Amino acid sequence: MEPLISRKDCGDRMSDTLGLLEESRHLAHQLGYEICEESLGDLPGGPCRVGGHERILLNVDHAPAEQLAVLIAALAADPRVIGEPKSRLLAERLAQTDR
Repeated sequence: MEPLISRKDCGDRMSDTLGLLEESRHLAHQLGYEICEESLGDLPGGPCRVGGHERILLNVDHAPAEQLAVLIAALAADPRVIGEPKSRLLAERLAQTDR
């Protein structure tokens, strides 16, 4: 009996996740966000404004896929993201996110 998901598929997904996480961080910085990594308990994090500065909080205790979901949601809600260069994969993920 073959496994439902191969190790190669898992590795590819992890690589995609880490690549998208890095690209999303870069895009957020380009849009003026400061990425703050904190231990937030059960909270996922998300966008906020502190002292006039836009920030995206990421929970360092969460897996990269969960951190990516927070970043994608924050970026998808920002209309400035439309005009920024991004990979096809990131553009697809942003488009799939409910705004």
